[in-house]
Amino acid sequence: MRERNIAVAYILWFFFGQIGVHRFYTGRVGSGIVQLLLGFVGWLTVWMFIGWIPLIVLWIWMIVDIFLIPSMCRNPR
Repeated sequence: MRERNIAVAYILWFFFGQIGVHRFYTGRVGSGIVQLLLGFVGWLTVWMFIGWIPLIVLWIWMIVDIFLIPSMCRNPR
């Protein structure tokens, strides 16, 4: 599989990171689905305050992804 563009991955992370689009772009479909579900469930249940738990997990994961994106683009799955 060919290398992915790092700039495109960061743009996708910035605008669509809470639904895991950058992970789908880099070939990490499984973890992209998990991020999509965390964001979806979190925002649907945030009014009950329980939704903050998956959102906090997702936001920490997104911060970690800032540093992982270059290696995910160099080694796509």
